[in-house]
Amino acid sequence: MGNTERNGIAVVGSILVDKINEIKAYPQSGELTQIVGLEKAVGGCVPNVALDLKKICPELDVKAIGKVGNDEDGVYVSNVLSQGGVDVSGFVVDDSDKTSFTEVMSVINGQRTFFTYPGTSADFGFADMDFDNLNTKILHLGYFLLLEKVDRGDGILILQKAKELGINTSIDLVSENSDRYKLVLPCLPYTDYLIINENEAGKLTGMEPTDENLEEIARKLMELGVKEKVVIHKPEFAVCLSKDAYTLVPSYKLPEGYIKGTTGAGDAFCAGTLIGIYEGWSDSEILEFGSACAVMALGKADATSGLITKAEIKDYCKQFERQN
Repeated sequence: MGNTERNGIAVVGSILVDKINEIKAYPQSGELTQIVGLEKAVGGCVPNVALDLKKICPELDVKAIGKVGNDEDGVYVSNVLSQGGVDVSGFVVDDSDKTSFTEVMSVINGQRTFFTYPGTSADFGFADMDFDNLNTKILHLGYFLLLEKVDRGDGILILQKAKELGINTSIDLVSENSDRYKLVLPCLPYTDYLIINENEAGKLTGMEPTDENLEEIARKLMELGVKEKVVIHKPEFAVCLSKDAYTLVPSYKLPEGYIKGTTGAGDAFCAGTLIGIYEGWSDSEILEFGSACAVMALGKADATSGLITKAEIKDYCKQFERQN
């Protein structure tokens, strides 16, 4: 795990606020609809994964690093994470722009539509990192393709510097239908752990992400530079390729009506996977726990409130069987 004096996990990158507007129907162009409910929640890789990590392992040192605006949303994110036990001393406050946010138009019992403002997260980069005070075992950087400066080359600089300091590196992405995945490829040689879904894996390699292709895709990603583990998750199962083996673990069978929302399930899987890696578990144990954390997130409508401690998650999921 690198330098044994290092402890904890730093989650770096995307920070935003979700402003959820509940509506009865989505209007056509030129029409008006009334907002009947308002909610606010933290979002993005940093808040979601950091809060999940702290809930799963309250004793773990979790550091959140990113950029927020000098505004009400920036204070809100800082307060929510601090109250959750996350160290936010790595937050940079930028007076020149607003905290990144997403306006969510949520039809009651229906679809959601998203309008996002790139804000300060888009400007987060290498210069915002305080490596002198970063004493963690793992640095997880996400979401690539949503962080303009990171995508333009600062991501490589952050990962390179972390590796020089003996910090293990992990990354994840956001899913989009584009050819921009090539921006991530130069980062893979500085990545110890790649945690992505099957569609992102297919886009990175230019291969169709069928079940039959996933092992070949994972091996291709190793050839492209990933050092230790390629973890690919999808609703039905998750796989892990390490230097030793290729491992597949089916997802849990969940009863009808259990899933209250998919928001944050990928981040919860990522957090569970990082815990397993941090604690040196086997690949099968890592995937089993990652999928269990996803189950907890799926049982709640929001991203983070479903997560509980590691022991409680393992005990809770004993009621479910895994798919064949």
